[in-house]
Amino acid sequence: MRTATISRATKETSIDVTVNLDGTGTYNVSTGIGFLDHMLEQLSRHSLIDMDVKAVGDLHIDQHHTTEDTGIAIGEAIAKALGDKAGIRRYGDALSPMDETLTRVALDISGRPYLVWKSSFSQTRLGEMDTELFSHWFHSFAGSAGITLHV
Repeated sequence: MRTATISRATKETSIDVTVNLDGTGTYNVSTGIGFLDHMLEQLSRHSLIDMDVKAVGDLHIDQHHTTEDTGIAIGEAIAKALGDKAGIRRYGDALSPMDETLTRVALDISGRPYLVWKSSFSQTRLGEMDTELFSHWFHSFAGSAGITLHV
């Protein structure tokens, strides 16, 4: 099975992540940021990657460190679970419509991390999460997973 566990501890956060790339989309997510939890749950559900994420961070200051370090830890876990990448399809893309939004994502699991982010939001916050942190999460994730990602 392609699974991995990562523990990441910094002065600002403590994060434990376990992924199973051959899962069914089950999840247990707790970051302390409701909207981030929701989005990680959706990532797990729709990718069929089983994901356990437990993050404790300095949320009394802001959400930046928790968001960033969660992206890094999940990216590291996915890279570790992919191992030598034998048997994968290197390239992928998807369109996802939801109400007035159409999201397009393309990726290359190349080992060369890069993010192209062409998204805008009409609100500065969704729930209690600053929308400016969305691109930062994807940048952190792509960098540590070694993925070229276009959103």
